[in-house]
Amino acid sequence: MKRKRFILLLALVVMATTFSDVRSYAAHWGLSGDVGVHDPSIIKEGNSWYVFSTGEGLQVLRSDNGTDFYRVPQIFLSAPSWWKTYVPKQEPMDVWAPDVKAYNGKVWLYYSISTFTKNTSAIGLVSASSVGAGNWKDEGVVISTNGTQNYNAIDPELVIDAKGDPWLAFGSFWTGLKLTKLDKNTMKPTGSLYSIAQRTVNDGAIEAPSITYRGGYYYLFASIDSCCSGVNSTYKIIYGRSKNITGPYVDKNGVSLMNNGGTILDSGNARWKGPGGQDVYDANLIVRHAYDAEDEGKPKLLISDLIWDSGGWPSY
Repeated sequence: MKRKRFILLLALVVMATTFSDVRSYAAHWGLSGDVGVHDPSIIKEGNSWYVFSTGEGLQVLRSDNGTDFYRVPQIFLSAPSWWKTYVPKQEPMDVWAPDVKAYNGKVWLYYSISTFTKNTSAIGLVSASSVGAGNWKDEGVVISTNGTQNYNAIDPELVIDAKGDPWLAFGSFWTGLKLTKLDKNTMKPTGSLYSIAQRTVNDGAIEAPSITYRGGYYYLFASIDSCCSGVNSTYKIIYGRSKNITGPYVDKNGVSLMNNGGTILDSGNARWKGPGGQDVYDANLIVRHAYDAEDEGKPKLLISDLIWDSGGWPSY
């Protein structure tokens, strides 16, 4: 229950748009250049920002000042041979929802392959010494589902806990969002699988976990409801927090995210419809896509500073 293909859209969209009107009161970044994305993940390396997103071979944007973006070569020029083993009906080179982070002297890039509305899926991994250096190494499959599990192996999110240990959050629809600890050397799962968020309403629509640690709490951000329908998308960003990375996560009203909880961070506005696919960077920055009602509902990149109140809850 995931995205329609954005391959052609992301390959062709080259747009110059300023986002200063998203909210008049918020610290939103004014962006320009090529900002066509879906499910963005961001990383800064030196003075440059890189945004990885859903699309043919995994799409990549770069900015040398944080505001003006341009497209650079995609990650995969051809499909690794193992993809078809795990997802036989995958559209060629259609790669979803990457997550990029630096850890232990390398850059790790998780991504997913799947087919729309199915949970025959796989999360893969590539690594490099740096984004700028490229030369990505295929680390193979990380976790997969073959249609018989009650969860879906897409939307990966690498999380580093307060002790410096790596975890992987992932999931979409079915029984919701999952979390598993990773081996520091292989960066692949070891140990138990934890459930951290679930919805029993709106067809169980929850996905795109992003977890950040701040002030003694782990904050879980997620997207709920439906994406991928342009201005008719109903995506929203929610959040909750927990003292423990494995949960329980609760929202501002104390409702568990395992029981349809979640405080809404962003449900869109007159121009920007269906915000979601978010990635929180360094606890102080959030990127996501939204559909531009002033440009045929095309998905575009939004970047905002997170503001934290005295109670430790985020807003824009």
